[in-house]
Amino acid sequence: MQPQVKPGNPNFSSGPCSKRPGYDVSALDLSTLGRSHRSALGKSALQRCCDETAELLGLPEGYRVGVVPASDTGAVEMALWSLLGPRPVDVLHWESFGSGWHTDIVKQLKLDSVRSMLAEYGELPALAEVNFSHDLVFTWNGTTSGVKIPNGDWIPNQRAGLTICDATSAVFAMELPWEKLDVVTFSWQKVLGGEGAHGMLILSPRAVERLESYTPPWPMPKIFRMTKGGKLIEGIFRGETINTPSMLCVADYLDALSWVRDLGGVAAAIERSQANLAVVENFVAQHDWIDFLAQDPEQRSNTSICLTLKTDKDQTKQFIKLLEAEGVAYDIGAYRDAPDGIRIWGGATVETTDMEALMPWLEWAYQQVTA
Repeated sequence: MQPQVKPGNPNFSSGPCSKRPGYDVSALDLSTLGRSHRSALGKSALQRCCDETAELLGLPEGYRVGVVPASDTGAVEMALWSLLGPRPVDVLHWESFGSGWHTDIVKQLKLDSVRSMLAEYGELPALAEVNFSHDLVFTWNGTTSGVKIPNGDWIPNQRAGLTICDATSAVFAMELPWEKLDVVTFSWQKVLGGEGAHGMLILSPRAVERLESYTPPWPMPKIFRMTKGGKLIEGIFRGETINTPSMLCVADYLDALSWVRDLGGVAAAIERSQANLAVVENFVAQHDWIDFLAQDPEQRSNTSICLTLKTDKDQTKQFIKLLEAEGVAYDIGAYRDAPDGIRIWGGATVETTDMEALMPWLEWAYQQVTA
């Protein structure tokens, strides 16, 4: 029978992701709108983005946080173009975005000493085989594969190379070993449900040392430049952005940070996301027609929950369209490069009660398309 209870919020997209519970755009502090981002008011709001991010995440002393252009992609590219070159590079990739970084390193930067450490969708590469005398580029969570790195035990505290981590669907949802990560990037529109177009770049002192001691041999676009005269442009990490940001998006991000603080901090946000995954795990355990793309439970993402169905491609499309037509789940199709299936966002902005309400609808839709 068709379920009677629908999710209060059917937005299960993996990016942009659902706004926080109780979100009201009219409640944003809009005092910066129409003002220059270089005014005292504008710079103060941008510096708050940096400072409050560092405080909530509990970053180590000396780590810098900056607002940069072009979402997580821009933040990753800034790191790749500015830092890579002096050492060989290991690239871990097991889904589309990590593979994209490998392509940029090999075909755009044209680095010669690059080792591709590839795994299929649903699996992780052999982490134990990373050479930490090399620089390392990797995603923490495979947004398109539903596979996450379970911990940082495989990364040594003492290492010669830099660790450059794309963590856009992990920050504020998974525990990250900050001392072992030299560069971390993320974007507002993932776990916090913020607006797009802006990226966050976190640098360790080791990354800053590399920036100040190494000049890449290729031309550097203006929006990637983080040094001047061999010194870090500290203003980038104090609210003086490289290009003009949307102050409306800034206000929205500050609202999201305030929500996390009111929840009880990052630990509470992580707990909410893990509770969402637990709902799906319980459902999958009771039904043989649905399974996780990630077979190892320790590696299952609690944000981008990727699932396979015992359906053909046409049936999967029908399944997704049926749930959308009923207004119970929007935008849950698997990523275009990923294996056929569905992807349900389980980040902290999704209420666990909504995830629970969704599960019977999955069973109903499956019965409809396979009848």
